[in-house]
Amino acid sequence: MIHEIYKMECSGSLEYARFETFIQEPAEELAVKKRPMIIICPGGAYAYTSPREAEPIAYKLMAEGYNVGILYYSCAPAKYPVALTEAASCFRIVRRNASKWKVDKKSVLIMGFSAGGHLAASYACFWNDPKIAQAIGLKGTAEILRPNGQILCYPVISSGKYAHEGSFDNLCGDNKALRRKMSLEKAVSADTPPAFIWHTCLDNTVPAENSLLYVTALREKNIPAELHIFAQGWHGLSLANELSLSRYGAEAYPDTAEWITLCTNWLKSHYPVTVRADLKGKEPWLQKEK
Repeated sequence: MIHEIYKMECSGSLEYARFETFIQEPAEELAVKKRPMIIICPGGAYAYTSPREAEPIAYKLMAEGYNVGILYYSCAPAKYPVALTEAASCFRIVRRNASKWKVDKKSVLIMGFSAGGHLAASYACFWNDPKIAQAIGLKGTAEILRPNGQILCYPVISSGKYAHEGSFDNLCGDNKALRRKMSLEKAVSADTPPAFIWHTCLDNTVPAENSLLYVTALREKNIPAELHIFAQGWHGLSLANELSLSRYGAEAYPDTAEWITLCTNWLKSHYPVTVRADLKGKEPWLQKEK
């Protein structure tokens, strides 16, 4: 595995901010030619980044053949747009190393949980803002920054009636105009990529209306989206099984844990691992010797 750590050095980045890669080592023996890449943004109300929504997710996705990176983005006291520019830096890193890592440049996605879901959706909506490119030293709207898909897990979306106030306090402070801008059901454009989204009906911390509002906005722009709302479970479930339980031990719901299977099925349908075109089609021990 290629495990590299890139320190985030955007304006306003805090000391701990970093991007960690989990790249499956390319090998000539493998039929795999290229792998999609998923950039994970853990949640934590923009106050911290939850380890429960980081490596457990990365290893699960790697087991399905995907390359993964985790962005431990700057949180409070850092404010907008620090985390957003750090996400842009990650896309630049991935695409600049795509040949070396055998990453499919057309299948680089962003994934987020809770407030990390807000960051992921923010990036999906604002990636083409020239100010984002300029903030990391690029000119104009750079295609290198384009996300090809988004995966949102019980995301913070709206700053309106269903807002998670703590997340918006940490991200925006008292800036009311910025809070309105970061209400993402109002920010979807034709350049926003397709989405896989899941939530739970019982989530009282970040109500499921956040996902419903976002999906409605995507539909209005004719952007493909797959949404699942599960009956069981509260907020912050991560994998919703024993591998990502907190010290409270209250986040395991077998039915809801199916979200990761549904997600990987969606990935395989739209962003598959590509294999070599020159496969022989037979096991070598079944081929007759000349």
